[in-house]
Amino acid sequence: MALNLSDYERGADHAGDYADDLAALQDRLARIQVAHIVHRRRAIIAFEGWDAAGKGGLIQRLTAKWDPRYFEVFPVAAPTAEEKDRHFLWRFWQKLPRAGNIAVFDRSWYGRVLVERVEGFATEAEWKRAYDEINEFEAQQRDIGTTIVKLFVHITQDTQDRRLKKRFDDPWKRWKTGPDDFRNRSKRPAYLWAADEMFRATDTRWAPWTVIDGNDKKSARIAALTAIADQLEARVPMDPPPMDPELEKLVREELKD
Repeated sequence: MALNLSDYERGADHAGDYADDLAALQDRLARIQVAHIVHRRRAIIAFEGWDAAGKGGLIQRLTAKWDPRYFEVFPVAAPTAEEKDRHFLWRFWQKLPRAGNIAVFDRSWYGRVLVERVEGFATEAEWKRAYDEINEFEAQQRDIGTTIVKLFVHITQDTQDRRLKKRFDDPWKRWKTGPDDFRNRSKRPAYLWAADEMFRATDTRWAPWTVIDGNDKKSARIAALTAIADQLEARVPMDPPPMDPELEKLVREELKD
């Protein structure tokens, strides 16, 4: 089924108790992380979406109860000179998770077919070729047992404008806003077109896209964390591994009454 961003613009309030539902989801995600650790599974969570869509807030709440030794967040900015000298996927290969770890990407390799395409940082041949390169890259990760969760957080132009203005008016949040935000804003139709092609080309059975309506922050957080938990949980055993008999013997000897 084709993904259409206009289907994700209701901005409806969260129907339940936000604080309770968020806490329950974070407890569930904490258990899911432990399952990845003890069963030595790996996962990738990639966030894409508009500036001011709330990706940072989602990531903060996603990782709030995770053990920091077993996950890492990668904020993806413009490539360095060294990275530009190599294939565009090279810098992401350096950040893939080890067994037992989860890698979270705040923007990702999809920059090649979004911002690099729209802003002219990649040639037409490069970004067209990237669809197959990305699909193969993701298929390789799934072939070695990596779960891939891809979220696109969508907001309307009105919501984005309101949030950008609020950022600019707050001296402690103004650092989040720069000229790129407004240059990208002026090219929204081109980004919508690029996103539509991206979904059609890369919404695969091994790495499907999930679109989140980000126009209400609370409902977006619940929806995003639920989608992530569902997809991670589906691909990791949720039963604890059997006890090591040698460890059991040692513990019982050392801690006997």
